[in-house]
Amino acid sequence: MYAGRDMTELSMMAKSDWEDNELAFFHHSLQQIAPYLNSEGQTIHREIIEEIENRGGIKH
Repeated sequence: MYAGRDMTELSMMAKSDWEDNELAFFHHSLQQIAPYLNSEGQTIHREIIEEIENRGGIKH
């Protein structure tokens, strides 16, 4: 279960300041609802994916 910061707090921060578990959780969540995201949601999801890629992927 995710117990990190919520999107309200994270949206005020650069993606580079997010923790790995936050990136992983919100990537998974947004991936599940991708067909329903508006352009702003798609942009946020793309930024999360780019940050995950910049870090070399998600380490489990």
